[in-house]
Amino acid sequence: MPIRTAVPPRVLTVAGSDSGGGAGIQADLKTMLALGVHGMSVLTAVTAQNSLGVQGAWELPVDAVRAQYRSVVDDIGVQAVKTGMLSSAALVETVAALLATTDAPVVVDPVGVSKHGDALLAAEALDSVRTKLLPVATVATPNLDEVTQLTGVTVTDESGMRRAAEEILAFGPRWVVIKGGHLPGEAVDLLTDGNAEHWLRAPRHDNRHTHGTGCTLASAIASGLALGKDVPTAVRDAKTYVTGAIEAGFPLGGGIGPVDHGWRTRPAGSTGTDPAGTDPAA
Repeated sequence: MPIRTAVPPRVLTVAGSDSGGGAGIQADLKTMLALGVHGMSVLTAVTAQNSLGVQGAWELPVDAVRAQYRSVVDDIGVQAVKTGMLSSAALVETVAALLATTDAPVVVDPVGVSKHGDALLAAEALDSVRTKLLPVATVATPNLDEVTQLTGVTVTDESGMRRAAEEILAFGPRWVVIKGGHLPGEAVDLLTDGNAEHWLRAPRHDNRHTHGTGCTLASAIASGLALGKDVPTAVRDAKTYVTGAIEAGFPLGGGIGPVDHGWRTRPAGSTGTDPAGTDPAA
């Protein structure tokens, strides 16, 4: 076989580990592989996590996070960076300072709580996210709960999404995606830079197994940017990828299963079943 010499675009995720494999670093790397880029990682925290929730979380030392980042960026280089779980003010500020020295687009997923409602960001770190992390973001991707955490705005409809976007943009990111997946009706997101508005709509799939959607979307956007797409195209393509992953999400354990990151290459009919008989809805 011929030896491959072309180097794929490189994307770095700075996030926590999900031992259940549905979100966090694991979801990020699966997404990056599926979308044709080389994924690399800086681990910020270790969680004991499964389909039922987060049973424990242990933050890594700032020096360990900084050393991982410099090791990758200084030798290998990056075409895009995605951030996820940064549980403390010290981690947020350390990562923000590193990002400010890196010449690559940055996608910030301001992770506040897990899919199961477990807190993943200390309350005292919120101001650091507002003043340090969001200003270095090319794209920020808060969900509606994270919007409320960061701005105090409670979104109940699409007009509220527009107000939420204005509030988040005031902190300094170039673009923001307000994820409206928690609203009733079709799954709608708003992408805007304060001038252009892009309303991204997709059918809502009747599938409760949606663990990892936020991580997956942010990583898909970062992958698109690394591939040279502009922001609207990267976000639109990421939305399409995540919608398919949600549709193909499958049961694991006794709670909420993950989206299927490999849905595009999975043989038809190979997902959505539970051969172990562990689906609580069965």
